[in-house]
Amino acid sequence: MNKLVVLGAGWLGKPLCLQAKQKGWLVEGTRTQDNCDQEYERIFRLENEQLISSISLNEAYWVCAIPPRARHESSNYLQLLDNALKLSQRFTCKGFLLCSSTGVYPKESGRYYESYDVQAVDARQSVLQKAEQMVLNMNGKVLRLAGLVGPDREPGRFVLGKQLASSSQGAINMVHQQDVIEAIFCLLDAWQKAARIYNVCNPWHPTRASYYQQKCAQFDTQVPTYASEEHSQRIIDGSAIHQLGFSYQHDI
Repeated sequence: MNKLVVLGAGWLGKPLCLQAKQKGWLVEGTRTQDNCDQEYERIFRLENEQLISSISLNEAYWVCAIPPRARHESSNYLQLLDNALKLSQRFTCKGFLLCSSTGVYPKESGRYYESYDVQAVDARQSVLQKAEQMVLNMNGKVLRLAGLVGPDREPGRFVLGKQLASSSQGAINMVHQQDVIEAIFCLLDAWQKAARIYNVCNPWHPTRASYYQQKCAQFDTQVPTYASEEHSQRIIDGSAIHQLGFSYQHDI
C-alpha cells in the first residue's frame, strides 16, 4: 500500500491528504494543535525547541506543505524542517518532497529554469534556499510553486483594492491548487527517474493589469493599483515536469 505523510495539512496539504485517501493511500497529515478532528491528522510542532510528533507511518513518502515564508525563520521553520528530515529517516522514508516557492528566483526580468544558480539577496530567498538545500542534501526533491490560486484564494478577491508593490505590466506566474496536487502525485509516482527540482507554474503569463482586471470583473471588486507601469517579463518556466507525463489542466 502507498503511504503518505503530509507536513502541514492546511490549504494545500488537506486536499492532498483527502485525494491520497481517495486513491487508496494510507495517509497521515499534520497540524500544530492537539485537537485533531480527522482520523488522518497527527500532531507535529516544535515546543521549547523540542519536537512534539504523533507521526507513525513507516516507509511512506513525505511531503512538506508548510508555507516557506520568511517569517518562519523567526518561528523556527528551518529548525522544524531539520527535525522533519531526521524523523523521516527514522521512519525509513521512501522520499522527501519539499513544496518550495518560485520566489527563490530573482525579481528581475528573465526566463527562469530549474538550472538557474540561485543566489539569495533577501531574507525570504535565504530561507527558501536554505530549506531547499537541506532537503536536497538528504536526497529529497523540490517543487518550486508559483503563486497559488484555487478554492478560497480567488485572485479577484485577494487583491481587492490593494496597492501592489509591483508593476502593472509585469507578467504573472500562477498555478492552480489542483495542478500542484497532481504534480505532487506525478512526481511521487516517478520518484526514481524524476529530477531533483521542478518548477510548477501555469504556462499562461498575461500582464498583472489585464489578469487582475479580468478577475476583479468576475466578482465586481475594485481593481488593485500598482507601484509602477514598467514593462517586465519575469517568466517562470514550468515545462520541465512535462517529461514525467504531467500537464497543466486547470485555469488560473
